[in-house]
Amino acid sequence: MNEKNIYLAGGCFWGMEAYFKRIKGVDNVESGYANGQTENPTYEEVCHHNTGHAETIKISYNPDIISLTDLLRHFFRIVDPTSINRQGNDVGTQYRSGIYYTDEADRAVIEAVIKAEQGRYQQKIVVQVEPLKQFFRAEEYHQQYLDKNPSGYCHINLHKANEPLPALPEVEEKALPYKPDQFTKPSDEQLRQQLDKAAYHVTQQSGTERPYSHEYDELFAPGIYVDVVSGEPLFSSRDKYNSGCGWPAFSKPINDQSVNTHQDNSHGMQRTEVRSHNADSHLGHVFADGPEDRGGLRYCINGASLRFIPYEDMDKAGYGAYKDWVK
Repeated sequence: MNEKNIYLAGGCFWGMEAYFKRIKGVDNVESGYANGQTENPTYEEVCHHNTGHAETIKISYNPDIISLTDLLRHFFRIVDPTSINRQGNDVGTQYRSGIYYTDEADRAVIEAVIKAEQGRYQQKIVVQVEPLKQFFRAEEYHQQYLDKNPSGYCHINLHKANEPLPALPEVEEKALPYKPDQFTKPSDEQLRQQLDKAAYHVTQQSGTERPYSHEYDELFAPGIYVDVVSGEPLFSSRDKYNSGCGWPAFSKPINDQSVNTHQDNSHGMQRTEVRSHNADSHLGHVFADGPEDRGGLRYCINGASLRFIPYEDMDKAGYGAYKDWVK
């Protein structure tokens, strides 16, 4: 039998499991804990001991019967993808929403669905998308919990599983005002001559500048921030805010295509690294503690990785096409 797996976190796993068991093409659903920092956690530890795990279900499905796209559309039907660390009445990092995959080819499908679903929301979708690091099956009493306890708590309308999926919203593409290959990375020899010591250390060696040490931390003049390595536009002053963290903070990049994110487990922490798209410069990290009215994200970026172009200089510097992205 053709079988694939996908791992979904969307609040209490009792309701998630019960919902997806009803979907044709789903062969098996298990409740468990995923992408945390400890081995074989208990429910008590996940709830009270900051293990970093999310309540997650493992879905085994037949792709000849149901596609990953439709499974994810079911997922977005029953979660609030703009809510951080909360679903229904449940609050905490263990109740975050997440999509964890084991097949790298699935990521493109996941990103395409998220892009389409974003059309339903004014706030930014903040579902965590990561490769699966680990999945631990939950205690037996959690498996098929609502079958054993029909009156148990459930934050999901299970009847929706029997309703046809709504049509995907149209994805409005906002074209980038430049060709993707316009901004390229110089050779290492050129970079050593072009960049100062701090910029080279940050962008090429994944370094971090001291907090409150860069002038961009307190700069809020209108303009754009470009990759100090390639000149590729990355962030707009329109999305910059004072986070108090000591580094320049933005609620989002100038365009989703401007940056890439990667899992970063260095220094004994689990973080999401942000790198520029074309030059692959290390920029900083993104965290889910930003202002909720702006989507809930904080792009914490090293000032040394950026070059600021004031609004009044954008035409002269060749960035005039970006003026509408600033004001």
